Amino acid sequence: MEIKLPWFVEELREKDPDLFPVVKAVVESALKTRALDLKTTYLVVLALDAAKNAEQGVKVLAAQARAAGASEEEIKEVLRLVYYVSGMDVIKTSLKAFE
Repeated sequence: MEIKLPWFVEELREKDPDLFPVVKAVVESALKTRALDLKTTYLVVLALDAAKNAEQGVKVLAAQARAAGASEEEIKEVLRLVYYVSGMDVIKTSLKAFE
C-alpha cells in the first residue's frame, strides 16, 4: 500500500529537505497497517483530526476511509464518539460555575 503524504509534509520536501525524510518516515510508520486494518486506521486518524479541528484533514481522511471501505454509518459513529469524548470536558468544566 502506498501512503499518500499530507500536503504539508510534501511541502516540507522543498522547505527543509533534511527534515523531510524523518517526518516522512514517521508518517509511513504510523499509517503502515499492522494490527489494525486500513479502514480502522483511517477512522482513528479521522477521529483525532476531528478532535483537533483539522477541517481539511477530516475531509481528506473521510474520503480515504470511504476508499478503504468505511460506510457512512461507520464515519457517523466515529464522529459521534469524538463529540462524546470532546464534549464531556465542557460539561465537567461548566460544573465549576456552581461551586
